[in-house]
Amino acid sequence: MAAIDDYARLVVRVGVGVRAGQDVLVDAQIDHAPFVRAVVEEAYRAGAHHVDVEYRDPWVRRAMVAEASDDAFGYSPPGLLARMEHAKETGAAVIAVSGGSNADVYEGLDPARLARARMPAVEESWLEAVNDRKVAWTIVAYPTEGWARETLGAPDVDRLWTAVAHAMRLDQPDPAAAWSERLDELEARARAMTERRFDAMRYRGPGTELEVGLIRGARWMAGRHETADGHRHVANMPTEEVFTSPHRLRADGTVRSTFPLALRGGMVEGLELRLSGGEIVEARAAKGEDILRAELEIDEGARRLGELALVDVSSRVGETDLVFRNTLFDENAASHIAFGAGLSWTVERVPDEQRDGEALNVSQTHVDFMVGAPDVEVDGVEPGGAAVPLLRDGVWQLA
Repeated sequence: MAAIDDYARLVVRVGVGVRAGQDVLVDAQIDHAPFVRAVVEEAYRAGAHHVDVEYRDPWVRRAMVAEASDDAFGYSPPGLLARMEHAKETGAAVIAVSGGSNADVYEGLDPARLARARMPAVEESWLEAVNDRKVAWTIVAYPTEGWARETLGAPDVDRLWTAVAHAMRLDQPDPAAAWSERLDELEARARAMTERRFDAMRYRGPGTELEVGLIRGARWMAGRHETADGHRHVANMPTEEVFTSPHRLRADGTVRSTFPLALRGGMVEGLELRLSGGEIVEARAAKGEDILRAELEIDEGARRLGELALVDVSSRVGETDLVFRNTLFDENAASHIAFGAGLSWTVERVPDEQRDGEALNVSQTHVDFMVGAPDVEVDGVEPGGAAVPLLRDGVWQLA
């Protein structure tokens, strides 16, 4: 299938830029197998030394949540931990394939048990690999009937493929060149944001009146990333954002999500947070509140912010006019905020005393939730207090 082959080539050659002799890790669900096979073939064509595939099955996780003893929760299998540690040691490329939330699979389960069904040591190792820039990584998504049913209300995989292909620029004569052009545009925006040296970001809209302080000297960045040894990759595909990490102690006000949030097998809808002194002090949701609260209890840092990201209406994901119910896609359709871990590469030029535990948030989780919409205004606040419009009606304002 040409679309799958083209997609696999883009992921391998642009997403992680597989090098000759490099090991590649692929994490996917069992219904992603046709795409995974194409990715593996393309990775070996690119010179990969070994491609290791780890398949997940939501029904297996459901059985664990429903039937396992309490001491099974929070367990990190040594083999999976060793796999990630080896990837960090060798500088592997990591490709994660996502899709639908599988919320229908987990329906009826105890939300508290579902939220606790995680592997903290493996997640911590992954966050270290990302923050220390030890691996080239990318997250992508593959259309399936289940995901199409969640997004479209019917198992119309062809229609979902059309939307994904548009968002991934697979409908362009040269997708790699189209991505290079878009990444150049986003990097220019990020440089402009960094050069303005804003002191804070201000959000105003229905249910939202929030000001978040920034870390002095932190950079705004876009989708291109580079490992510590100079391996370039695109961390999320698609990517339409410019982002930074805020000051962990400076966030006050209220914020309301504008999209549903897929979280650990559940859906959180109507999320509303109140923050004071950088901390989430109230959290509510019309649906999935138990899962949300469990995530916020992972550690102290889970209640503070780790990322601010701006997305405008030029986003190809937004152009599809779909709510994908998949965070990778939805966060690139609208501006978003993350609670949990900050992104260390945004503060590489910041003095050590202003990093971990001081200004940059530290946590074992990082959860993006969407806050952007045409009726949500975003301003950059200068050190003197003047507000500079950044987004109006979803349109980028900064020259």
